[in-house]
Amino acid sequence: MPQFDFASFVPQLIWLAITFITLYFVMSRIALPRIANVIEERRDRIANDLDQAEQLKLKTEEAIATYEQALAEARAKAHGIAQEARDKLSAEIDQERGVADKQVAEKTAEAEARIRASGKAALAHVNEVAADTAGSIVQAMTGGSATKAEISAAIRKEMSP
Repeated sequence: MPQFDFASFVPQLIWLAITFITLYFVMSRIALPRIANVIEERRDRIANDLDQAEQLKLKTEEAIATYEQALAEARAKAHGIAQEARDKLSAEIDQERGVADKQVAEKTAEAEARIRASGKAALAHVNEVAADTAGSIVQAMTGGSATKAEISAAIRKEMSP
């Protein structure tokens, strides 16, 4: 193997040094600056992307806050509309209840008037029936007759307090 030949060992070391120094200068002057530029561009692009992401995040949070505020306002408005509808229905029900109560009161008054009239008519007939019955009893017991005026007077006397 020629690499292990000690006679060519020194020239191999010189060529190794020359190749290493040449490669070092090529890398340091050409390749490494380009790599550094690429790394810097990537770093800048990443920083820019992070800034844009932060801005988008802030816009999203702002949009969410606006949405929540609009939602709260819509809920409040819906609650107000529902309360207004309940109040309106309650007023209508109260009005209809008043009309119904008035109709019931009128019918009750009419019924009470009919009952009183029926009671008076019945009492008037009771007095007539009582007078006829008393006349029949007097005639059956005494054999004589009493006038209607006498019988009516006697019944009124007994009925008065």
